[in-house]
Amino acid sequence: MKIHSAKTILLSILSLWLFSCQTEEVKEVSLKDALNSQFLIGTALNTNHIFGKDSAGVAIIKKHFNSIVAENCMKSEVIHPKEDEYNFTKADRFIEFGEQNNMFIIGHTLIWHSQAPAWFFVDDEGNDVSRDVLIERMKKHIHTVVGRYKGRVKGWDVVNEAIEDNGEWRKSKFYTIIGEDYIKLAFQFAHEADPDAELYYNDYSMFHKGRQQGVERLIKMLREDSLRIDATGMQAHYGLNYPSLSQMDEAISFFSGLGVKVMITELDLSILPSPYETMGANVADRFAYRESMDPYKNGLTDSISQVFNQRYMDFFQLFLKHHKDISRVTLWGVTDADSWKNDWPIKGRTDYPLLFDRNYQAKPIVKEIIEKVNQKPDGLNN
Repeated sequence: MKIHSAKTILLSILSLWLFSCQTEEVKEVSLKDALNSQFLIGTALNTNHIFGKDSAGVAIIKKHFNSIVAENCMKSEVIHPKEDEYNFTKADRFIEFGEQNNMFIIGHTLIWHSQAPAWFFVDDEGNDVSRDVLIERMKKHIHTVVGRYKGRVKGWDVVNEAIEDNGEWRKSKFYTIIGEDYIKLAFQFAHEADPDAELYYNDYSMFHKGRQQGVERLIKMLREDSLRIDATGMQAHYGLNYPSLSQMDEAISFFSGLGVKVMITELDLSILPSPYETMGANVADRFAYRESMDPYKNGLTDSISQVFNQRYMDFFQLFLKHHKDISRVTLWGVTDADSWKNDWPIKGRTDYPLLFDRNYQAKPIVKEIIEKVNQKPDGLNN
């Protein structure tokens, strides 16, 4: 009886040891673990994440991402709704979330023509303010916001979407009132407020030759005045058939050739048909709902899921190819349910543009990306 008991105990110990080894072997690797030696992998947080209301989404963020950006709560209309009034409640919680989870925190965005409060550009009578007044408002806004998070926010999208597809300056209120100097002033003020923070220019459709030339002019303009610019953010609101991989390949090489780092920002991949020929990411664009433009409202087919996965893999293979020049890849949202693409540019559609589905499950592409990096092809980690 004693021998039998001893044998039983020994077998139990052996079984536990084998189970422990197997568990260790199949331990799931996260995106951030796999990509750690390549580039930061980030995501945009909404208020449900920031305040812990979406606990399942928060779990994904903590597990898979090491960089975060605020989707909306740091934009000027939210953080600075009136001239003498700031609202830092949401932004403060966003920063705290990042610090508590050792994230690389990105501030988005300081100067943008969209989602800016109306008061910023007008006087008490509703007329455009003078150049000097708008410059002073810019300076106060940037110094206040960047100064509040000095040493905590690691990098700022200083200016967002200032160039058109054809390379011309966007005729925003900042441009028409101040002139192209507003960009230099914005970078100057941001650097004054936090000399150690990285400073970025961020825009969409950066694969367009005209926009590339415009951004090149912008970077040279900043450098002529010895102003800091660390990276260009290439917004990646893409679809199944745009842009081409060769366009992206050339664009990444073009910007890295200008001596700045490249960041793939706002990455999402729409599977829905485009209502117009050339897709950008102008939030002001809107089209009427048509059922023909919403073909997957009841779910995806296997064939379209396979196309989606392969398209994402093609992009990540390209990012890995350029890993020496790319410092960050950031998804614009956590799950498909969070994505702005469900309502843009046609409200009420059902899109599937992110790496995690509406049930908070990782899509097959997540595992495929991890496996691809773990293959460690020659030269990948050099």
